[in-house]
Amino acid sequence: MTEEADPRPLLLGHDGHALVLGGPGSGKTTVALGKAIRRINDGLLPGQSIIFLSFSRAAVSRIAEAAKSEVPPDRGKLLSLQTFHSFCWEILRAHAYLLGAPKRLSILLPQDEKVLSGVKKPAPENPVWQAWLAERERLFHEEGRVVFDLFAPCAAALLEKSAHLRRLVSQCHPLLIVDEAQDTGPDAWRCIELLAPHAQVVCLADMEQQIFDHLPGVGPERIAVIRETLAPLEIDLGSHNHRSAGTEIAAFGNDILTVKPRGAPYLGVSKFSYPPKNPDWNKILRVSLGVVHRRVKKETGSWAASVAILVPFGSTAAKLSAALGSGEKPVRHKLHFDESEALLSARFAAFLLEPKRPDDESGDVACALDLLADVKKAAGSAKAKERMLWAASIRAGKTPRAGLVKALFALLAGLRSAPLSGGPGKDWLLVKKALRDSGQDELREVARHLDYLVAFNRGKRIANNLAAEWARDGRYTNARTALDLALAQDQILDGAEDPGGLQIMTIHKSKGKQFDAVIIVREGRFDTDAGGMVSSFVWRGDPAPHPKSRKILRVAVTRARKHTLILEPPFPACPILAPHKL
Repeated sequence: MTEEADPRPLLLGHDGHALVLGGPGSGKTTVALGKAIRRINDGLLPGQSIIFLSFSRAAVSRIAEAAKSEVPPDRGKLLSLQTFHSFCWEILRAHAYLLGAPKRLSILLPQDEKVLSGVKKPAPENPVWQAWLAERERLFHEEGRVVFDLFAPCAAALLEKSAHLRRLVSQCHPLLIVDEAQDTGPDAWRCIELLAPHAQVVCLADMEQQIFDHLPGVGPERIAVIRETLAPLEIDLGSHNHRSAGTEIAAFGNDILTVKPRGAPYLGVSKFSYPPKNPDWNKILRVSLGVVHRRVKKETGSWAASVAILVPFGSTAAKLSAALGSGEKPVRHKLHFDESEALLSARFAAFLLEPKRPDDESGDVACALDLLADVKKAAGSAKAKERMLWAASIRAGKTPRAGLVKALFALLAGLRSAPLSGGPGKDWLLVKKALRDSGQDELREVARHLDYLVAFNRGKRIANNLAAEWARDGRYTNARTALDLALAQDQILDGAEDPGGLQIMTIHKSKGKQFDAVIIVREGRFDTDAGGMVSSFVWRGDPAPHPKSRKILRVAVTRARKHTLILEPPFPACPILAPHKL
């Protein structure tokens, strides 16, 4: 991009709405931060800030990292980085009473929604899901308990109702920057649309990264609506790449998307083959990790500080995580997965920290069984009902002879005789050790879930809240409440830094993230319609030339800053990758 052709200065001096288009790593975030700095330097009133909105905590973390180098320290406090959830929650918790809800709201966390709804996967034709839609409305209006999915529609309804609220929000945030605008759902977009007459809106978008168009209301028409509604200045940064500068990773991703194989290798991209029959994933992954680290070292002179293993499906992520965690020397890594079981297990552990009445041992065991039933409900296990029946029997004065019940009596008795120190980290480890030493598989599984919690960087915030409980009462009086507040703050109000090291996740979960290197794992899967094995990179219902599958694979490829490694079997061949020389 030559200096004469550079469109970015047009945005910096523009006072109206704008739409910035560009591929991965093209500099959309950088130019938007430059616009924010310019607006801050022009002068803000007391209490005003520039708001940067995105859909994921990962994207907010990435923007925060970029802001460290782009935004002067004395200006950083005037830039508010938020997810749409946190933005809508701020509106909702202050004004939800205008919608007929109680003045005091509480957040119904996703793991609790999963337990209460009894729904594994939402589906319009599912009567259980339809019943839950009605129930969550009742919970909001009658009890003030609100689920994540109601944040945006309720915030939009409030802004629709009140011109005063629209002016108030716009006065607080005279410039709104919307990241990944192509993925904006109808309710989130309605919020922006209602604020647009009173504030400047800058949308950042890449239609070729729209991989969530399977969600209701998310589709290619969003950019058309943005153009029609805002009549924005439009700037196209093209495919110029800054994220993986010095490599041809972005070029490879674009060639996959446009079906234009060039017949020559790409700098920073390679493949590694494994035998398709009965693969030893522990060995395969260890070898491929060694390969990618050596290639990064050779190409850049330094080792990769962060590596992601990306897969199409959650079941594959779990399988690979189990493989790396096996053997005499497990490979330390973080698995990104449905956290419901882990978070509900953490609530059970928090209960174990709470003070117990010496004369109500049976009541404590019954409560423990209810909490374990919630873990089983989140897992979709029929064993949940059994634990609830045991709890009811104990409250009726009848103690079941089940091994789990006996183990819980022993566990609680042992913890009563083990005085807590008041140090949350030390006491949390004490509980985990007691669970592991219980000799009971289900309780040992809870301890494993608690290990995942640490891997998700949740430990610090939980420890701070537990320490506050101890400082106030000399005991963990409301440990479960303290835990839930920490998790709510983490999931909604703040965001999460992308940790270094090795991570395993689906391609969809990698959206908005970046790593020094990525390993993208391809497998063969049986497709009934195709009558045989097909590449896992080709999604069902995506006919040749597989545009949806190409878009998703491009997202995976372009998460890397230094090297992308395709880990694949020689059979079945992948129609997307086969024409490319790697």
